[in-house]
Parts: sequence; structure tokens; C-alpha cells
Amino acid sequence: MQKDLTEGSILRNLIRFSLPYLLSCFLQTFYGLADLYVTGQFNGADTISAVSIGSQVMHMLTVVIVGLAMGSTVAVSKAVGGKDSRRAAKSVGNTVSLFLAASLVLTVILMAAVNGIIAVISTPSEAVGQTRYYLLICFAGIPFITAYNIISCVFRGMGDSKSPMYFVAIAGVLNVFLDFLLIGFFHMGAAGAAAATVVSQTVSVLAALAMLQKRDFGMKFSREDFRFQKPVMAEILKVGVPIAFQDGLIQVSFLTITAIANQRGVVVAASVGIVEKIITFLFLVPSAMLSSVSAIGAQNIGAGKYERADKTLGYGVAVAVVFGAIVTAACQFFAEPVVGMFTDSPEVVRMGGQYLRSYVFDCIAAGVHFCFSGYFCAYGKSGISFIHNLVSILLVRIPGAYLASVYFPDTLLPMGIAPPAGSALSALICLGVFLWYRREGRFLPGDHR
Repeated sequence: MQKDLTEGSILRNLIRFSLPYLLSCFLQTFYGLADLYVTGQFNGADTISAVSIGSQVMHMLTVVIVGLAMGSTVAVSKAVGGKDSRRAAKSVGNTVSLFLAASLVLTVILMAAVNGIIAVISTPSEAVGQTRYYLLICFAGIPFITAYNIISCVFRGMGDSKSPMYFVAIAGVLNVFLDFLLIGFFHMGAAGAAAATVVSQTVSVLAALAMLQKRDFGMKFSREDFRFQKPVMAEILKVGVPIAFQDGLIQVSFLTITAIANQRGVVVAASVGIVEKIITFLFLVPSAMLSSVSAIGAQNIGAGKYERADKTLGYGVAVAVVFGAIVTAACQFFAEPVVGMFTDSPEVVRMGGQYLRSYVFDCIAAGVHFCFSGYFCAYGKSGISFIHNLVSILLVRIPGAYLASVYFPDTLLPMGIAPPAGSALSALICLGVFLWYRREGRFLPGDHR
């Protein structure tokens, strides 16, 4: 069943759409944190580092997949907003074919390159073996991880953000149970964490497929819809490819910072790994706003209601900034206790607290440019998002982290400033582009005047 987001209160639509998405992301991140938590209860810093490093690699792959799938979300949303069921069916069919083929190829390539990946990110020698096990198991499960994320993106494109929430809830409960079973009872370490993730995602995909068979989405599929069609693929890739590259570059910057931290020893590696997990959790609201602004904006653009798309952006920015300010203030007082939830090592808690206290400011700045990125995507102009993130990464994030590591070797506080400084630059670029187009009286040429 499709949901029309082109009518009614804009703020209410934003909240109703974003809350299930937010809960979905919360549950998905929660069981990612559960991997790290359970690992820390039964293993030392070497295994903690392996799980945090391995999960960062997998998170990078996942966000690239979701970024590419953003093209599908926007294409489906525009078709739904324009009441074009045939166009929507073609977009869904081509999405399935594209990602099925891509996931199989990606699995083979990554499994062959696992040792090179471990070397590139400067994995501490104590954690190499465990990291290899983690990555090999997760790489083998990429088709299922891809399937889950693609199905969820298609549902959201049709205005349904609740169904993906149910899928991830199933995966989350099972993942936590398997963590305690495989890591705690069978002492499988990082391999157990990886196996728990892959199995739970597989079960989630099966549940999603079962729901697809029972639901009426107002569209009928034919074999032709699943064959590659140039106009449909062009529409999907025009939005998805820049976003995939953008998200990939952001994750490369995270991994580069991780590599810089790994060179400083296993304690710093564990500290940075834990904080990255915490930040991923805190970024749920900005991420929910990005997807919500994109999906709701695209439906309204498809229906020719451009002013509603603009107002959706405004509400999204407001929600993201208020949330970012609250969590940033809280972390100034409770950074060490939060890090201490994942380890009992005094040094990891101390250094992790330093890193979190400065890094958390990214929740405010990133919230702004995330919403703008979703808005640009809704108009099919995701290249703008790619450019501002590329500039941010090359000029601020990576060089800032490196210089902080060189000149402040005894603390992680300065190193944590690099990400929010980069996001602040991205936010300024987004605002500048928005105001420039508005001043010219032609926001995003070719879409509406």
C-alpha cells in the first residue's frame, strides 16, 4: 500500500515518516552496539578492536549500498507522487535486478581482497586474525545485507517507513540473542559477532519477502520490469551514484582516521572504535531527516508541489539542529560514563571520553548538511552533495585528523574536532548553493521555475 505524502500537515508527515525510520535505524545500530558490548564483556582490547574495525568496514559498504539505493527511493517517490504506477513498477524491478547482480560481484571481489583491506586500514597486529574472520563472514553475507537495505529503500519510496522497522526489529532481537550465544557461550569472538549479524539479516530478508507477497502496493509487475531499461536505470543512477560516492568518501575518511588511530596502538584504536559506534548511534536523527526530506520532498516534487518540498527541508533542519544541540551538551558532562558502557579499561575510557567530547559537535553541523543533501537528492541533483562532502573530506577531515595526531599525541580531543569542522564547511557550502539559486530565481535549473 502506497502512502500519499503530498497532502496534509508537512511537519506531521515528516514526523510520521521519520519516526519509524528512526526506530529502524535505532534498532539496527543497537544490535551493532550489542556486538561491541557483548564482545567487550567476554574479550580483550584485541577482539574489541577487531569487531570495531570490521564493523566500520561493513558500515562503509552498507552506507554505499544505501546511498546508491537512494536513487531508487527518489525514483519510486516521484512516480508515486505523480500517480504513475507503471513507472513505479519499472523503478522497483530495475532496482532488484541491479542490486542482485552488484551484490554477487561485490562479494567475490571483497573476499579476494580481505588481506589487502586489513593492511590498508593499519589493523593492529594483535587484532589481524580476528578482523580477518569477521570480514570474511560478513563479506559472504553481502547479498542478504544488500537485499534487506534495498527492500527497505523501496518501501520508503512508496511512503511506507513502518515495514522496514518491523524487518529490523526481527533482525535486532535475533542478533542480540546470537551475540550472547556465539560470543558468550561458544567463545567465538569476532567471528561470532559477524555470524550473528549475517544470520539475523538473512532472517530479516526472508520476513521482508514474505510481507511483499502479502501486500498490495497498487502496481502490477511484469518480467519486462526486471530487465535493464536505459531511461529507468539512468534516473536511478543519476541520483544514486553521486550519493554512493559521497557516502563512500565519508566512510573512507572515517577509515582513514581509524587507520591514523590504529598506528597509535591498540588502546587508541579501541577508544576510537567505540566512539565511532556511539557517533553512529547519535547520527540516527540526522540520517532519518536526510531520508525523510528526500522521500517526502521527491513525492511533492513529483506532484508539482515545490513549496511543500521547501518547507520539508526547513522542518528537517530545525529538528536535526535541536537534537544535535541537546546531545552535544549532554556529552560534555557524560562522555566518560558513556564510553565506559563498552569497556572497563581505564585508559580506553579516558581517551574515548576525550574523543567523544569534541566529536559530538558533528551532530549539529552534519544535521544541517544531511537535510540539504536529502533535498538536493529529491530534485535529482545529488552531485551537489558529492562535491561539498569531497571538499570537506580533502580540506578538513583527513588533514585535520592527521595533524591533530602528529601535534597532540597524548590526547584525542583535538583529533575529534576534525569531523565537525568538516561538516561545518559542508553546511556552509550547502547553504551558499541554496541561497545562490534562490537569488537567481531558479532553484535547481530544469526542475521548476
